[in-house]
Amino acid sequence: MVAGLSGVLVFQGVTGSGDDGVTADGKSGPVKADTRSAELQTSADGHSASLAQRDTEPFSMLGVTWTRPDARIKGTVEARTRSAESGTWSSWLRLDGDSGEGESGAERGGTEPAWVGPSNGVQVRITSGGTSTGKLPAGLRLDMVDPGKGKVSAIEPAAFALADETPDPSQSPSSEPAPSDPATGEPIPPDPAPSESASGEPAPAEPTPGEPAPSDPAPSPSDASPAPTDSSSPPATLPPAPPSTMPQPPVKSRAEWGADESISPEDPGYLPGGKVKAVVVHHTAESNNYTCADGPAVVRGIYAYHVKTLGWKDVGYNFLVDKCGVAYEGRKGGIDRPVMGAHAYGFNSETAGISVLGTYTDVAPSQAAMTTVARIAAWKLGQYGVDPNGTTTLTAGADGTNYFGKSWKQGTQMSFPTIHGHRDGYNTQCPGNSFYAQLPTLRSWAGGPVAGLTVKSVSAAKSGTTYYTKSAVTVSWSATTPSSLIKQYELLVDGKPVATVAGSATSASTNLALGSHSVAVRATHYSGRTSTSAAGTVVAEATAPSFTTKPTLSLRAGTVNTTAVPVTLSWKATDNVALKEVRLTAPATGTYAATTTSAGLTAKSGVATAWNMTAYDIAGNTGTATGSFTPVILQESAATKSGTWSTKSSTSYLGGASYSSGTKNASLTWTFTGRSAAWVVSRAATSGQAYVYVDGVKVSTVDLKSTTTKFRDAIWTKTWSTSAKHTVKIVVVGTSGRPTVTTDGLVYIK
Repeated sequence: MVAGLSGVLVFQGVTGSGDDGVTADGKSGPVKADTRSAELQTSADGHSASLAQRDTEPFSMLGVTWTRPDARIKGTVEARTRSAESGTWSSWLRLDGDSGEGESGAERGGTEPAWVGPSNGVQVRITSGGTSTGKLPAGLRLDMVDPGKGKVSAIEPAAFALADETPDPSQSPSSEPAPSDPATGEPIPPDPAPSESASGEPAPAEPTPGEPAPSDPAPSPSDASPAPTDSSSPPATLPPAPPSTMPQPPVKSRAEWGADESISPEDPGYLPGGKVKAVVVHHTAESNNYTCADGPAVVRGIYAYHVKTLGWKDVGYNFLVDKCGVAYEGRKGGIDRPVMGAHAYGFNSETAGISVLGTYTDVAPSQAAMTTVARIAAWKLGQYGVDPNGTTTLTAGADGTNYFGKSWKQGTQMSFPTIHGHRDGYNTQCPGNSFYAQLPTLRSWAGGPVAGLTVKSVSAAKSGTTYYTKSAVTVSWSATTPSSLIKQYELLVDGKPVATVAGSATSASTNLALGSHSVAVRATHYSGRTSTSAAGTVVAEATAPSFTTKPTLSLRAGTVNTTAVPVTLSWKATDNVALKEVRLTAPATGTYAATTTSAGLTAKSGVATAWNMTAYDIAGNTGTATGSFTPVILQESAATKSGTWSTKSSTSYLGGASYSSGTKNASLTWTFTGRSAAWVVSRAATSGQAYVYVDGVKVSTVDLKSTTTKFRDAIWTKTWSTSAKHTVKIVVVGTSGRPTVTTDGLVYIK
């Protein structure tokens, strides 16, 4: 590569006032952009060019251009810039080597412009790709754009630059637009001889079949009054703005992003057939490092680059969308009109172009940007009854080759998806590999039906695959199609809608009649297409569960205290559909599974206590039951004694004392009225055995021996189905070597 220029960069062809968008009277107005350029130095063999590192006046966008609009660079174009804020140099940014567009009258060819942010230094290097015949095009130069700052007009712009007064009858405007170059949108000159457009695409000498006949030229900007024409009352010469099957998304007007209309004085052109048959998706092939607030400036920079640098009549795209999802009006003429753009060489005459600001070769556009592109595409195609999911036939306005190597001749009838990428009709990477892979999703969002519709939750208890409720139910859902493209959701019960909510909603509620129901959600896309979620079964029932066995208390083995007698609480609950759980609410709390029928708890002695329980079924119905019981401690001294017993004192014993005997056949007898009893003893390694008699019948031999010492141990229990008068008698066995039995009393429940 040859040595670059040295010193401070000298700007050539400086234009624009650099004002802040504020007029002399202080009102907001258009923001003027400055464009500056510097020639690159090309090597003697024509295979490389460069611009050495330079200081510059501030700029935020750059591109490399050359003399012939139809020439291309097949090598590598790279630039790096110095941040005006931090003073640091960026890494090398590769520029797309071909703008991929152009229109008749274009003055230069060029790369796509790249947004670099506020910068005050630059360096460029270019190689031709190394082939012996691949020389760089002539007239290489760096073009920089300062998009300007300041207020922008708050009023809606004119949709086109036509007179606001009745046209001069001598002009004899027809009711149809003048025929235009099918590829570029430029008006066909009256000279009937065939000509070659500046972009290399032939302009037909006469209208093709179905095109309107040429009309007299529309009034030039100089014929128009200063006041813009109100787009709500367009002149009869404009093509119609048919209503769309889809709602119009918000689009920032040219005035809102600060378009300087003085640099684009020509009247807009319209599609010769008056119909948008397809939408071409682009990216602007620049850095993604702009902010949401930068969006209008980026658009102004592209506008200035297309018009002031490349010599186009206006910005090439019909719409631009930033990564934050904000849409901007592109080429003037009315966003609801079939405006001819300069975005898809060879296919401009039947398409509209939407470009997302940024480069999407390795990363996909944001969800916000994708949503906005889908909304615009759906709205524009909906004006002309075109299915975003379908295909269409377009007529090639010029010879061409696409990114995939397919070639065609002018006039060839070609099939395209109605939403397709720029690369499908031109040899460019646009809109980038990652964005191109998202086009099926984009078509689905734009054309419907709603995708990914899934019921996320039902406000009812679930058992297996069935939900249960008393009546009220709320169903929540999600979908992958953005809500702005969804007209409404319907909650379906047994196939019939019972609630309708907006497309932005994610839930709906209803009350169900008793019985089993099929419940689903239906989504209606703005296209009218519907999709329905998988159905679920929801049972509405109002029968409360019941207790076939009310709460009942019995004694169990364990350590006895006056405040904590070990007991077992038993119950049994059932439900006609499905029991969910049983809860103890007093004197303690606990939650138990539907199959659980007992729980080990403790109770205070000498206190009548109510045990309250509530049963819940799956639907939320409840049933309650209660039982009241009093555990009573009978001290050993309350028993009738026979044989020899001695008294032992210790705080470890119930009441501070116990009876102890090693005499064979010594006995203690308690009489009580209750439904459950437990014998309480002290135990050790030397403890002996005792016989237990109930109501005069021997029922058990109990061994008190324990490897660890225990006090107040309920070692034996007995429970009856009902409360009655009973006697419990314990008799010392007199076990050899360990005859002693120490008893601490008897506990019963009344």
